[in-house]
Amino acid sequence: MADPKGFMTTPREEWPRRPVEERVRDWDEVYVPGALLPIISKQADRCMDCGVPFCHDACPLGNLIPEWNDLVSREDWRAASDRLHATNNFPEFTGRLCPAPCEAGCVLAINQPAVTIKNVECAIADRAWAEGFASPRPPERLSGRTVAVIGSGPTGLAAAQQLTRAGHTVAVYEKDDRLGGLMRYGIPEFKMEKRHLERRLGQMRAEGTKFRTSVTVGRDLHAAELRARYDAVVIATGATAWRELSVPGRELDGIHQAMEYLPLSNRVCEGDLAESPMSAAGKHVVIVGGGDTGADCLGTALRERAASVTQLDIYAQPGTERDEDIEPWPTYPKIYRLSAAHEEARDLETAPSADADARLFAASTLRFTGDGSGHVRSLHLVEVDRARLPVPGTGRTLPADLVLLALGFSGPDREDGLIDQLGVSTEPRGTISRDAGFATNVPGVFAAGDAARGQSLIVWAIAEGRAVAAAVDHYLTGSSQLPWPISPHDRPMTV
Repeated sequence: MADPKGFMTTPREEWPRRPVEERVRDWDEVYVPGALLPIISKQADRCMDCGVPFCHDACPLGNLIPEWNDLVSREDWRAASDRLHATNNFPEFTGRLCPAPCEAGCVLAINQPAVTIKNVECAIADRAWAEGFASPRPPERLSGRTVAVIGSGPTGLAAAQQLTRAGHTVAVYEKDDRLGGLMRYGIPEFKMEKRHLERRLGQMRAEGTKFRTSVTVGRDLHAAELRARYDAVVIATGATAWRELSVPGRELDGIHQAMEYLPLSNRVCEGDLAESPMSAAGKHVVIVGGGDTGADCLGTALRERAASVTQLDIYAQPGTERDEDIEPWPTYPKIYRLSAAHEEARDLETAPSADADARLFAASTLRFTGDGSGHVRSLHLVEVDRARLPVPGTGRTLPADLVLLALGFSGPDREDGLIDQLGVSTEPRGTISRDAGFATNVPGVFAAGDAARGQSLIVWAIAEGRAVAAAVDHYLTGSSQLPWPISPHDRPMTV
């Protein structure tokens, strides 16, 4: 513990964001470049080096947070990088994209603002790359065993890297033309620039991982044939079967799923398109769904110069402080949070019919109406109570030229035939069944990540990838030295 009084003398200070008017004119990350390092050592000083650090339990990776906080406070960046990478393959991803359940579990958060764990993590990861601490780690010898990983999201990449480093020959199959899964085409550039992804992929290639893009297993390559080629197969396709909104008018043009909309803006940033064919420019946009994907749509629509943007959340607006009776520490509380996109909407006043940050809480969509050509023009909604029952007399109509459905995902998409061709069993909710060792009912076939767990956070995805790698390594060799951070049945600390 570098400064025993740091938590009492130093206030919480987060990585500052660029001015709203500046950042909505580009697709660069929202944070001020270079502004994190000058403040981060003092922020790490706020860590109390608790005897029982609940941040460990709140993080499924088991990140050694007090250890690398202490090392950062002493500016021992190499050692901090070693401790961080001991539990997390991709800290530059989680440091930007994870909602930081570790901070909710911070002991300091009992009565003060938590340590800025996420910012410290990101600073270590970026410094590791800048100083050359993240060099490739190819295996000393090969095992002679082969593994196919289906899906290149955070679960698939983590599993592939762990198995490659263990000496197995690993090939990752990705249906898209580029690697990364939702990190590539679902996460907007302003949340994580894709150079961070490319840099990590380069490391993995240098270690020996093979990648096969534009291959949809089950369609371009029969799943049974793939299984016959490899000693083991890991299904890490994610939960891509989006939830629908079955209300009158859903068939109108101009109503799209969020994951039909977001990839197009990412392709613009990749240089594939000059302009998105689904651009929000000049349109009245309504986003149905109050989660992170909805916020990503919000930030994207603002950068495309929408005429207005409103986001509907069926839940009531939460309070700004944790309710200790309902959600006691160290659970992850449902509190009011202002993302970068909501801050932008607030400052630009993009939703005059909504609250200050473009969100309408406790709002349920009743129907859509369109014009004579079959294009959506308005959305009809009603306020709901906590039981989601309509409140009489609260009906409203919003102009809507573009409607984006961000209602989450129910499980893996079965249209490609992968699940049926392999013959793996599924749960009633659509996810892939597995035992305590991540194994499916088909010998040699394992399932991890959102495809089996259901829609979750990136930190859980990486933890699943690391754990399934240990399970596969044990299956192939009879033992494993790889870390196994979680079981398939572990769940976040929530109420």
